[in-house]
Amino acid sequence: MAEEKKTGTVDEYISAFPTEVQKIMKELRKVIHEAVPGLEETISWSMPTFKLKGKNIVHFAGFAKHIGLYPAPPAVEEFSDMLAGYKQGKGSIQFPLNKPVPFDIVKKIVKFNADRIT
Repeated sequence: MAEEKKTGTVDEYISAFPTEVQKIMKELRKVIHEAVPGLEETISWSMPTFKLKGKNIVHFAGFAKHIGLYPAPPAVEEFSDMLAGYKQGKGSIQFPLNKPVPFDIVKKIVKFNADRIT
């Protein structure tokens, strides 16, 4: 499957959501950058994407009732016990908008993925 053309910036993506969701996304973005300084930001697959050395580390996307985090299957498997209270897919995690995002676990996931490619 070919990668989709860039569609705007991460700032533009975030600004399209309601204020309360924007706050969560901005904090998520900050936490991702704190976990692994120097990540490149782009829009890929129509969602904010964070890359290291040209390789995807993690994506996130906003939805009506949750924010999806897409760290790839190995990371979801590695942290599945810590994420037991959240809906998980093969390579995704859903953080409901009415529940705090476990930013400490997000940091661990981002570091885990970065370590896998360095």
